[in-house]
Amino acid sequence: MKSREKTLRRSEIQLLEKIKESLDKLNEKMEVIIELQKQEPKNIPEQLPDALDVMTLLSLPDHLRKTAITICKLGRATADEVAEQTKRARAVESAYLNQLVLMGYLKKERVGRKAYFYVEREGENH
Repeated sequence: MKSREKTLRRSEIQLLEKIKESLDKLNEKMEVIIELQKQEPKNIPEQLPDALDVMTLLSLPDHLRKTAITICKLGRATADEVAEQTKRARAVESAYLNQLVLMGYLKKERVGRKAYFYVEREGENH
């Protein structure tokens, strides 16, 4: 094979890899939407809080989205409880939860030594 053909092939392969990456990301986001639609009404409020609506969830990086969705499902939870659901280390979840607090999507409340994370909904007081 000539050098030019090899270069052309490499660029075609790189383009296909980029297309595959984009499709994988789209598939992940579609899975989130499908999962949200499958949830029983008791697990998801009639309307997600403004801070974590579907478009906001989709705009988050995958690692934070998984944590945010878990908090939406649990309602109010510690980093240990979130880690149990996501199968990630507690320290990792704690960092992600605190990042979501700093971004303004979650609230944090300390009760003794435990920190509870939740999404504040209108009319709720914790």
